[in-house]
Amino acid sequence: MGGEFSSTIILMAVLFGIMYFLMIRPQQKRMQEHKAMISSIRRGDQVVTSGGILGKVTKVIDDNEAMVEIAEGVRVRVVKATVTDVRSKGEAAAAKAAQKAASKPAPKAANDAD
Repeated sequence: MGGEFSSTIILMAVLFGIMYFLMIRPQQKRMQEHKAMISSIRRGDQVVTSGGILGKVTKVIDDNEAMVEIAEGVRVRVVKATVTDVRSKGEAAAAKAAQKAASKPAPKAANDAD
């Protein structure tokens, strides 16, 4: 009787170990990746919400909310936890300003001869 009980306990422990490594651990890893993705959302990112709405982040309000433009002139506040995917990362505002300044032609000096 004692041998059956101990083998049943060992079998249950092995099954729990298999379940942990095949189901629970990967789910925890996905949750950590999602949390990191949500915390790195910034202005200019193209995002997909859990409702399937595609939009561009126009403003990060706080740690939990963001303003997303879903059509030209149509902005909605979304809870960042409902964002399921970040399709493309946007550029930082400072990088855009530097790029715009670099694309302008340099003014000619007064003593340049043509």
